[in-house]
Amino acid sequence: MEWTQQFDGYCERTDFSYWSEPVNAITNLAFIIAALIAWRRSEGVPAARLLAAILFAIGVGSYLFHTHATAWASLMDVAPIGIFILVYLFVVNRDMLGLRWWIALIITAGFVPYAAAFVGIFNRLPFFGISNFYWTVPLLLFVYAGLFRHQPFATGFIIGGAILSLSITIRSLDEMLCTTIPFGTHFLWHCVNAVMLGWMIHVYQRHMVAGHASER
Repeated sequence: MEWTQQFDGYCERTDFSYWSEPVNAITNLAFIIAALIAWRRSEGVPAARLLAAILFAIGVGSYLFHTHATAWASLMDVAPIGIFILVYLFVVNRDMLGLRWWIALIITAGFVPYAAAFVGIFNRLPFFGISNFYWTVPLLLFVYAGLFRHQPFATGFIIGGAILSLSITIRSLDEMLCTTIPFGTHFLWHCVNAVMLGWMIHVYQRHMVAGHASER
């Protein structure tokens, strides 16, 4: 694949000029704002600050993709998202469930075959195939909330999963609603998803602060 190859995958883009997706590009500020808020609130919780930094990178990467629309920019877009998922899953297992770090790491690695299996399933379902990979995340959040429903973070996971399900639905409607909404709906995916990721950092940070408070 040519790293400079360009893609037109969104309703708003009409050509390959830099500002062909102004709304999609500018709304990445939502990720930046959410990251700065999360960073400020997560003082004393190193992993929460790491997640905030990755969230900032998500905003930068997505901006690059919606302006350059190239293969290398696509990698800059999706890589921070994947890293955020894996880091969050690791700290959930290590810090929120209290597992040994190596067990948490093994479970985190298990996300790869899990996602691969369910991407295949979602591909066979109408509508879900459009955002096949992304649907694996709210599903996992609901599974964790169900398995650990007596844990304080379960409600937070359900809320996060519901918000993410809404944002993925909005993302999947982008091309379908082109004739009705000329600039598409993808920009709302940025806004709602920024809220969701900021919320998930808050759920983790709140759990860690409560744990430290109970130890005193």
